[in-house]
Amino acid sequence: MNIEQIHRVYFIGIGGIGMSALARYFAFINKKVAGYDKTESPLTQELASTGIDIHYSDDLNIVPTEYKNTKNTLVVYTPAVPPSHSEYQYFLNNGFVIKKRSEVLGLITKDSFCFAVAGTHGKTTTSSILAHLLKETGVEMTAFLGGISEDFNSNFLLEGTDYSVVEADEFDRSFMQLTPNVACVTSMDADHLDIYGDAQELERTFVDFTKRLKPGGKLFVRKGLPLEGLTYGIEDDSDYCIRNIKIEHGTYIFDLETPDFKIERVEFNKPGRHNLLNGLVAFAMAMQSGSPPDRLAEALATFKGVQRRFSYKIKTDDFIFIDDYAHHPTEINAVYDAVSEMHPNKKVLAIFQPHLFSRTRDFADDFAKSLSQFENILLLDIYPAREEPIQGVDSEWLLKKITSSGKKLISKEQIISEINNQNPEVLVTMGAGDIGLEVVKIKKVLSYAD
Repeated sequence: MNIEQIHRVYFIGIGGIGMSALARYFAFINKKVAGYDKTESPLTQELASTGIDIHYSDDLNIVPTEYKNTKNTLVVYTPAVPPSHSEYQYFLNNGFVIKKRSEVLGLITKDSFCFAVAGTHGKTTTSSILAHLLKETGVEMTAFLGGISEDFNSNFLLEGTDYSVVEADEFDRSFMQLTPNVACVTSMDADHLDIYGDAQELERTFVDFTKRLKPGGKLFVRKGLPLEGLTYGIEDDSDYCIRNIKIEHGTYIFDLETPDFKIERVEFNKPGRHNLLNGLVAFAMAMQSGSPPDRLAEALATFKGVQRRFSYKIKTDDFIFIDDYAHHPTEINAVYDAVSEMHPNKKVLAIFQPHLFSRTRDFADDFAKSLSQFENILLLDIYPAREEPIQGVDSEWLLKKITSSGKKLISKEQIISEINNQNPEVLVTMGAGDIGLEVVKIKKVLSYAD
């Protein structure tokens, strides 16, 4: 497939964070773009405001006629779309070029100097830091991000095509479509067992991904992972290492050591040791572009963050409201550690929306252990996303496993009243479902609207 020959691109599932970035890319290079999504969202509204035709019913009659012409039309779909979807079936069975999002991303980036960020946690933050560092040091690139960067106010950046920054997503083995020059693996915790079956198969696939580097490519691996590459870590014998960490006015101050030099008193503003690691490997990767290390270190200090990644929605002397995408036990642990480090001895209330019945079932005991660290935890119903319910797997079942003294199952309609009743000093919302849509409501009701 030659992208130059494409005139129109139709997306099935255009509202996904990765799909919407691709839609922006094709619109930016002057292709006609349209698409379907199940529900309207801020992302689809923003795409529509740029002139992209979007509809929300699985109905071939409202697909624009010009996109039903097989000549010069590319159809892109997300694996989250069920095979029974009528639009998907139409394009699949009528001679269209139809590709997964990951295949298209691989085609777009294969001729660029590609930076790929892999791992079961940390991909979006790391790739956003990396894109920020490259931009700040004058490297012109295309970046496809899995979240809304607060530095760019977008999940997409196009300033040049010689370099690219992408998330190497393990879901559905999507990262096997990429051929990076520089890659990292941040973590390999068991996840997506509905795809892989077991943790060993997931690990084997990560190993296979690392073999997809172009000749002479470099791999950065978090210390302790069973992979061969340049290592990074905190206060250990890694190739790239952070030492002497201090916290001054809510900012990390540390020394950064590489195999060749040391930079003292580097600043970084995102809470959590996991974010320090993300910043460190982004720095190490960005060095491969030839950017001056001292400028990269300065740029670390100005990184603003990613929406829904330990995002401060309210931050006053009396009340803190943090929102995070955490939807895996390891991520919940990281949020808890960051809250404890940055806001010690505060009364914390956590609200969690489980994501996927299969993930809740597969990691129920781990979820219970991580959530039980919060003395006060409110649990919402499971967000199903692409799944049908699994008998016996629900939030009430998970709640029984949690040992917190202040635990409760609530509906979304009860969120505000529960917050008011408990009067916490620190409020944390977590989850990958539609809990993010509740954040604006919570902030507004608490009289801190933008």
